[in-house]
Amino acid sequence: MSQMPQLSACPSCEEPLESGDRYCGACGYDLSAVPARPDDNPTIAMNGSAPPPAGSAGVDWPGGSGLPGPVHLPTDLPGTDSGGHELPSALPQSTPTGSPVSPVSGVRFDRPPEPEEYPLQAPDPRVTADLPTPAEGTALSAVCVACRAGRVDQDGYCENCGHAQPRERDHMEQEAGPAAAVSDRGLRHHRNEDAFGLGNAVLPDGSPAIVAIVCDGVSSATRPDDASLAASRVASESLLAALPHGTHPQQAMHEAIVAASHAVNALAEEPATAREHAPHQNAPACTLVGAVVTPSLLVVGWVGDSRVYWVPADRSSPPARLTEDDSWAAQMVAAGLMNEAEAYADERAHAITGWLGADAYELEPHTASFKPDRPGVVVVCSDGLWNYAEAAEEMAEALPLDAAVRPLHSARVLLGHALDGGGHDNVTVAVVPFPAPPLGAGSA
Repeated sequence: MSQMPQLSACPSCEEPLESGDRYCGACGYDLSAVPARPDDNPTIAMNGSAPPPAGSAGVDWPGGSGLPGPVHLPTDLPGTDSGGHELPSALPQSTPTGSPVSPVSGVRFDRPPEPEEYPLQAPDPRVTADLPTPAEGTALSAVCVACRAGRVDQDGYCENCGHAQPRERDHMEQEAGPAAAVSDRGLRHHRNEDAFGLGNAVLPDGSPAIVAIVCDGVSSATRPDDASLAASRVASESLLAALPHGTHPQQAMHEAIVAASHAVNALAEEPATAREHAPHQNAPACTLVGAVVTPSLLVVGWVGDSRVYWVPADRSSPPARLTEDDSWAAQMVAAGLMNEAEAYADERAHAITGWLGADAYELEPHTASFKPDRPGVVVVCSDGLWNYAEAAEEMAEALPLDAAVRPLHSARVLLGHALDGGGHDNVTVAVVPFPAPPLGAGSA
């Protein structure tokens, strides 16, 4: 039985006590429940270091020199289990811990480290299995460019991760024998309103002909992307159908522009109710420029402000612009009211005065034919390119020297020139060598 502590006052009510009291006479507090007073041993020595615990004189503690000793982890010291047996130094290899321990801090991490990239959820196999199998000969659904697993719905979004897919027209490239074309959305527009057509035909005498069409949708009109796509398709198809039947290339170009105009006009044929909801919207509209290249003849045609440039293979010879813009600036220059530098510096310079569309003033297709006396390259482009290489000399400088044998590479270089310059508009360019090489002679 432990010795009773000697108290002078009740720890509960502070009533004075007498020697030998077991209970407080005032409150009845059980004085035997009071713990014994611990020995008054300091926890911190005067020199700032903790004193060794009792019974530890034989232990060689670190820090005897007064400097902090190294930190020891619990795993560094031997231990025993409840039966007095030594603990194993390491867990058996076959025992999965499920929670790795940091070798530096000894802190347990009960969760595996998070991956740097979050994997996208794979499609539910039950849903995928229920999807109908495409019939033979039909195109398969596109695969998402983000998760590489989900299918893309008709609205252009992945059915698995919901990622919006790039539009097909954001960037387009095509090679047609020795010619090539590239079209790009640019850096500022949310969609590509340009379009192009490219193809090869065989003239009645067996000689080749190359067709290149570039159309630029009028952004202030409705559905400019539809207008440019319809015009480029119809114009190129018209040329490729007429040339093999012996139609003169210049006449074929005129007829192709008229056919393209009818196609764009047809887009404005909407129900009366649709026009009531948007009575002030302009009809779909676009510009058009094209070229037909044969072994001896170069024909160009245009409506609007897209252009054709001639760049000779011998760069010591002068290049030339083969079209005249249907624009406010061109009208000012033609009337002698401004010089070219003043006109194109005006904010109204790019206001077009001719286009394809139901609300055009009057369709006036422009055509011209040339017979170059030396080989060279024909550049057909929208203003998204020539805004950054307006003069013929600037276009020739931007065009690679081997453009005649590497048309696709050259078209990409010209696109890069426009993007490096700012890419404020959609950019479309076709590169066609002159004279047209025999069929089957593609780019190197």
